Amino acid sequence: MTTFTYRVRTRQGEIVEDQIEGDDRMAVASELRQQGLLVIDIKEQSVASKDILEPFKKVKLDDLVVFSRQFATMINAGLPIVRSLYVLSEQTDNPKLGEVIVQVRKDVEAGLALSEALDKHPKVFSRLYVEMVRAGEIGGILDGVLLRIADQLEGDQELRRKVKSAMTYPTVVLILAILAASFMLIFIVPIFAKMFEDLGGTLPLPTRIAMGISDVLTSIYGVLVYGGMIGGVVAFLRWKNTEQGRKVWGRASLRIPAKIGDVIQKVALARFARTLGTLTAAGVPILQAIEITASSSGNWVIENALLKTREAIREGIPIYRPLEDEPVFPPMVTRMIAVGEETGDIDGMLTKIAEFYESEVDATVKALTSIIEPLMIVVVGGIVGGIIIAMYLPMFKIFELVK
Repeated sequence: MTTFTYRVRTRQGEIVEDQIEGDDRMAVASELRQQGLLVIDIKEQSVASKDILEPFKKVKLDDLVVFSRQFATMINAGLPIVRSLYVLSEQTDNPKLGEVIVQVRKDVEAGLALSEALDKHPKVFSRLYVEMVRAGEIGGILDGVLLRIADQLEGDQELRRKVKSAMTYPTVVLILAILAASFMLIFIVPIFAKMFEDLGGTLPLPTRIAMGISDVLTSIYGVLVYGGMIGGVVAFLRWKNTEQGRKVWGRASLRIPAKIGDVIQKVALARFARTLGTLTAAGVPILQAIEITASSSGNWVIENALLKTREAIREGIPIYRPLEDEPVFPPMVTRMIAVGEETGDIDGMLTKIAEFYESEVDATVKALTSIIEPLMIVVVGGIVGGIIIAMYLPMFKIFELVK
């Protein structure tokens, strides 16, 4: 099968350009005419060189937010879904997203519902996205649901940005400290070591330790040390994605000192409240909404608690009661959910909970940053300064060594 690009006129007089696979031009022209289209031009598509970076390209949250808002605007203006998808595929700046939109449009043209077409691309459209679109299709409020999705994605993106802003500085500083210490131990310390060996005598303990580390790093064992560090990080990240790793890390991350565990808990609570509130407001059934919220919470402790809650709700128990037995949910959260259930405004209460914890995350991150910055300066100064002092200690005994 060969890919052809075609240009046709529809029965409504619109000019449409697209791609199709066929054996030859005659077969493609015949198929298009059977669809009631007037063929203007058909060209065989040239084979482009494959992009080796294609597997690593991703669709960012920014792109999905823009796509969702533009899609909602077009639907609200009365454009058909297929026509809207065609326009969006042409004007998106992300080539990966553009390809996905084209495939979604073709599936919708073939008779699939929009939610079913989106569900075929789980790496781009999450289950949360698909289920909300399905609820919008059933309720006839697809444009409103798409705007809610955009708000949800923006809220999630803002949370990630706050956490990254807190972790970027210490991570960069720690990496620079390791690089600076490695440079000194590999290139500077051996120069001093040669000079001290020529002088003879017994060197101070810190100097001997620094020289010993330098000898290790400048030998074949140095490659093993740095390889082990990188391998340890990769192994930890892979282990954290396993079922056992998610359980252990989910519990341990909430107990990290220096307010880090506090930030992780508040981020998870904010994501839980906003996701569940968005789903219930969109009309997704509560049991299904809790299941989706659990899978997208990002923390095993909250996920496990929500799954227990789902079983209790199935038996007719209110949402807040099983949550009261879970320590990860503060009393304020369960009481506000109880009020929301009593007043019939649970999605509004969940939104207020999300806004509260998002502001708490912002304040905690600022406080954490103010603590981490001087701490990292002390750490870097201690590492680099310790090596310098270890090398200059023998200088105080230089005259004894000369004798």
